[in-house]
Amino acid sequence: MLHTPARERLFCPVYCLMPDRIHLVWMGLDAETDQLNGMSFLRTYLKPLLHPQELQHQAFDHVLEEAERGDDAFETACAYVLENPLRAGLVKRVEDWPHTGCILPGYPTLHPLQPEYWSKLWKLFRSKRAQPTRWEGGPIEL
Repeated sequence: MLHTPARERLFCPVYCLMPDRIHLVWMGLDAETDQLNGMSFLRTYLKPLLHPQELQHQAFDHVLEEAERGDDAFETACAYVLENPLRAGLVKRVEDWPHTGCILPGYPTLHPLQPEYWSKLWKLFRSKRAQPTRWEGGPIEL
């Protein structure tokens, strides 16, 4: 899951691994980002790892509309992803599900349930969006 964001210049601010599916939210970092190519790459490399476990056959990909892209609306959509285990009755609290996180290459200790996560994410996102298309420079001090 780390290779897709690194390869396609994506951030994954939230993921949730469920018994039969994976929920991912991706943010493109530049005009060259290809999220569909990223999904194809991820599916190609996940498939051998999942055998004989199968994921749901029908993937649901949704590109956020303009109204869903504001910071607050985006964070609400991400919270919805994190709440999937709760809605499925797998846990009593979102914090109890161990298979959630984020994938921000170079920042392995960040987690979407941490205090101040969103301010750190937006700082990183805006910084990386301003950079050239190659991954350059050192880490951003959070």
